[in-house]
Amino acid sequence: MAYPSQLGFQDAASPVMEELLHFHDHALMIVFLISTLVLYIIVAMVTTKLTNKFLLDSQEIEIIWTVLPAIILILIALPSLRILYLMDEVNDPHLTIKAVGHQWYWSYEYTDYEDLAFDSYMIPTQDLTPGQFRLLEADHRMVIPVESPIRVLVSAEDVLHSWAVPSLGVKMDAVPGRLNQTAFITSRPGVFYGQCSEICGANHSFMPIVVEAVPLEQFENWSSLMLEDA
Repeated sequence: MAYPSQLGFQDAASPVMEELLHFHDHALMIVFLISTLVLYIIVAMVTTKLTNKFLLDSQEIEIIWTVLPAIILILIALPSLRILYLMDEVNDPHLTIKAVGHQWYWSYEYTDYEDLAFDSYMIPTQDLTPGQFRLLEADHRMVIPVESPIRVLVSAEDVLHSWAVPSLGVKMDAVPGRLNQTAFITSRPGVFYGQCSEICGANHSFMPIVVEAVPLEQFENWSSLMLEDA
């Protein structure tokens, strides 16, 4: 999760998020090189008093400054499109979970089970135990098996919401009357935090998302206990 004074992204917990981080570094390096070149040209033009008559009208340099930006755009666009299609890919999910946004909490339905559903509310500050995070902890976590393809169907009951978990590289709008789909794979066990990312009313800041990735055996034990309590 994020920590105070953090400047970069959260540590990746899914293959897609790792790809996004690599693409960010790739694009940032290109931006840095372009900015350096432009700054050098500006400083050179301001400080020098010499004039090169071949630069005032030159077909060659016009070809260069037309072709070079096109090549740079291609170097950015191709990896971007690759990741875009990777994020839309849903390959034989092992588990499907329906996440429904409400004002102001989330409800989860494990559609592969007959009666496994629960609401997830934020834990009030006065009820937090030592080690829990303010505004991020929920009374019921969305528990998933690690290293398994998970499909999440996202919708809303009242207004627009957005189901987002940064470390998993997931962000999907929850629209009333519409069922949106996203998928991810957690590459390691852990607890991953997110929040509603669409302004949805007075308590928009108080509907956190907590995803807990556990080994398959622990997930089966958890699901059995939840079904017994239902």
